[in-house]
Amino acid sequence: MNTLASRASVLDALAPLRTWWPVVLGLLVLYVPTYWMLAHGLWNSEEQAHGPIVLVVALFLIWQRRAVFSGDAGVLPTRAEVATGWALLAIGLLAYALGRSQDILLFEVGSQIPVILGALLITLGTRAARALWFALFFLIFMIPLPGFIVDAATGPLKQYISVIAEHVLYAAGYPIARSGVMLTVGPYQLLVADACSGLHSMFSLSAMGLLYLYLMQRTSITRNLIIMAAILPIAFAANVVRVMVLVLVTYHLGDEAGQGFLHGFAGIMLFVIGLLFLFVLDWLLGFIFPDRPRAQAQA
Repeated sequence: MNTLASRASVLDALAPLRTWWPVVLGLLVLYVPTYWMLAHGLWNSEEQAHGPIVLVVALFLIWQRRAVFSGDAGVLPTRAEVATGWALLAIGLLAYALGRSQDILLFEVGSQIPVILGALLITLGTRAARALWFALFFLIFMIPLPGFIVDAATGPLKQYISVIAEHVLYAAGYPIARSGVMLTVGPYQLLVADACSGLHSMFSLSAMGLLYLYLMQRTSITRNLIIMAAILPIAFAANVVRVMVLVLVTYHLGDEAGQGFLHGFAGIMLFVIGLLFLFVLDWLLGFIFPDRPRAQAQA
């Protein structure tokens, strides 16, 4: 009996694929080559290492809401929903074709959002789109940042980080000086490179922060807004700490230690420290803006 019950539950879970398998097959044909290319290229870099995590989390969120695919069979999408869905699908496919043919990852990776959203509206309507809105929104963090945004933000961020690190360490008594984004501490010179600007860590920490808020389902709007506003400053402060740690490691242990294993380890610690700051802030805000009961918040 248990075997039959477990088999029935598995069949029930896979039932939506009976009607949605052409859409799933089409998505696999389009985007498996894209994911394969990313896995053997961009996702191997420190800046885009969060890409596969975002993909897995988005798939998990969709799986959690899988019941929407086997909803009321008699409820068909309206003409407006179908028309909007076809428009989004056409825009997404054109973006995919342009990105794939011209090697523009911004279009190729970003196209999956309008493609999936369009397919949902055509087949299931806005009910499914509302149920899966966060999973689709979360896919934004898979899209590589455009070059003009990276170029425009990297320079000022490196400058601010260099200035803050210099002032803090000088106040602590270390022999440090700065020329632009070049820090000189004792006999060593350290260049605050593009990877140390913290731009990509801000991007990945924003993804994890918003996921945390979505999973926690806080009912206090003020608490949610404060945490959202604090994500980028926390990421920036964590990156300043990372640069100062690397400066101190280089000063006390030598250049090889600062540029070796500890350099990569500091990047991991940056992300962990940022998340811890976020959790502590949420915990402190809980004393000021406690969650109301869910029924009361909805009312």
